[in-house]
Amino acid sequence: MAGGISVHAVDVAHGRPAQGMRVDIYSLAGVRRLLASTKLAANGAMDDAIVRGEGVTAGTYEVVFHLGDYLKAVGAPTSTPPFLDTVPFRFTIADAAQHYHLPLKFTPWGFSLFRGS
Repeated sequence: MAGGISVHAVDVAHGRPAQGMRVDIYSLAGVRRLLASTKLAANGAMDDAIVRGEGVTAGTYEVVFHLGDYLKAVGAPTSTPPFLDTVPFRFTIADAAQHYHLPLKFTPWGFSLFRGS
């Protein structure tokens, strides 16, 4: 897949994809601008035009994962307020022709996020 930004989230505490988690993607070029806001599908992945590269250029981006809302919705044990609420991740795209896949693995108490293949 050429170009684009994709996200895949897995709730490792429950051993399942994070279906229904809200994810927002912003461009930080100049003024912060929302490019995509979606809930993850049953497979934990996003289905949005940004995945196919629409609106993606070289520059700095921020993905915001709404973990607190997701964990509350699935009844996961957590603290009040939740230890993890919104989790931002900033990264830079140097070559807009490349695809940037961001897998997130998480529990109510921690997460791992990286550029995947």
